[in-house]
Amino acid sequence: MSVMQFVLVGFVVLVLYVFNVLVLKPRSLRAKLQRQGINGPTPHFFFGNIPEMKSTLLQVQSTKQDKEGDENDHDLSLSHTWPSTMFPHVQKWRNRYGSMFLFSKGNIQCLMVMDIEMVKQIILYTSLNLGKPTYVSKSLKPFLGQGIISSNGPLWAHQRKIIAPQLYLDKVKAMVNLVVDSTNIMLRSWETRLEREGGVSEIKVDEDLKNLSADVIAKACFGSNYIEAKEIFTKLRDLQRVISMSYAYAGIPGFLYLPIRTNRKIWRLEKDINSMIMKLIKQRMNQAQEQDLLQMILEGAKNCEDSDGILSNSASRDRFMIDNCKNIFSSGHESTAITATWCLMLLAAHHDCQDRVRAEVLEVCGSDPPNASMLRNLEKLNNVIQETLRLYPPSPFINRAALQDIDIKGILIPKGMSIQIPMAMLQQDPELWGPDAHEFNPERFSNGVIGATKFPQAYTPFGIGTRVCVGQHLAMAELKDSIAIVHGKIIDIVDGSKWWYPTCKCLKFGVAENGTYHCPNCARHVFNVSPSYKIVIEDRFCELVSAYTI
Repeated sequence: MSVMQFVLVGFVVLVLYVFNVLVLKPRSLRAKLQRQGINGPTPHFFFGNIPEMKSTLLQVQSTKQDKEGDENDHDLSLSHTWPSTMFPHVQKWRNRYGSMFLFSKGNIQCLMVMDIEMVKQIILYTSLNLGKPTYVSKSLKPFLGQGIISSNGPLWAHQRKIIAPQLYLDKVKAMVNLVVDSTNIMLRSWETRLEREGGVSEIKVDEDLKNLSADVIAKACFGSNYIEAKEIFTKLRDLQRVISMSYAYAGIPGFLYLPIRTNRKIWRLEKDINSMIMKLIKQRMNQAQEQDLLQMILEGAKNCEDSDGILSNSASRDRFMIDNCKNIFSSGHESTAITATWCLMLLAAHHDCQDRVRAEVLEVCGSDPPNASMLRNLEKLNNVIQETLRLYPPSPFINRAALQDIDIKGILIPKGMSIQIPMAMLQQDPELWGPDAHEFNPERFSNGVIGATKFPQAYTPFGIGTRVCVGQHLAMAELKDSIAIVHGKIIDIVDGSKWWYPTCKCLKFGVAENGTYHCPNCARHVFNVSPSYKIVIEDRFCELVSAYTI
């Protein structure tokens, strides 16, 4: 075969491969569900429905800005409706195609599920054939690798078996003192700054709360190596922000491999982080054993290699340890800090609720720091946190994928089809939560989740089914403890002269950088902590990675 013939054959093979990836395979996946009566908007062969998602978003934002007029007229209560503003395409297609519909992000084919009975069945589905979408593991590979958040099958099951027991409720009780100590350090830094600045100061609470959560995770899970762990946190935050800028284009074939500036920065940060984690691991190997999560990961890697052969060599064993350290770093603090931020904001906006929470904290705890038994009795605070998670869940969507052909509620979902459940919208659906679904009303949880909604499955802030977040007990303990200490020791939090909607300037769905829209992971707000100083929470890049629960 001549060189020309060889090149021609190679070109034909490449064209056929691209045609299969962009046209034939997506069309086949959609056709299997269309034959079952599930339809959706027609996608572009390369971009999917991203252009329509972008245009719908910009149209809604433009209309909303025209109606709102002057920013000074904004009211925080209106911001609770952020899901319909941030994801208008979901409601648009639901009205047109029903409670289950198809759409595409690049060549990624998705089934949107808003039918509550179907959601129930997905929650009850325990087979490993339903897992995380492969595009998540690919687009977030520098950040998560093949750790517990993004892996599937036997590898995921083995990792969960190692990590979950270290975060059970009985283990979390022993970590409460760590939260108390870290929170008191944060409050002392506020007091020192106030004294230095004459009683008036602006404090960026979102960064302080992130540092608080990072400190708790570093000490609880990495023991004596927590100082090195906190240094890795800083690098991971940088990587998280860079990835969030390109995440929306993950479905476009080949985008993640282009040597553009963003990708080059991602590769450089990934290399640095992997090196730092490996250094931490080697330090631990030379130290006396500690009973913390890092030690369990090291032992799990060895057991995995010795027993079931999931890890075939030393390189894959190192990758196992690095990836799971990353997963603990990334999932353990970001969403908790964001929820704490929203909780403080909502309490500042509702003084009567804040007064009841403070009275409860003083009655239960007195002048003592909260302990595990006290936290169980803080019912009003628990209701506030539950309501905050309902209005502003850490993850707007729950993402799953059919790893094999699966049958759920009589619907055959083909292998390769991604599944999305818009929990942020379901958690504000008036049909499920009543006419006050868009309002802040913690009392709805007075009788638990069962008393708050007709369908308890409509409340899943920590994920669903077998992949529910293993760190939920630690997250709730940290939220209760830190907010109780703030309201038990510090002065009143009162709202200031102006509220801002939660906004963000991501490039999600190709939105221009100067286009802003509501986002549950970003906030800009100013409120006062009496008597005379301000806490400032600034708008930031939407950090999408924290939306993925274990």
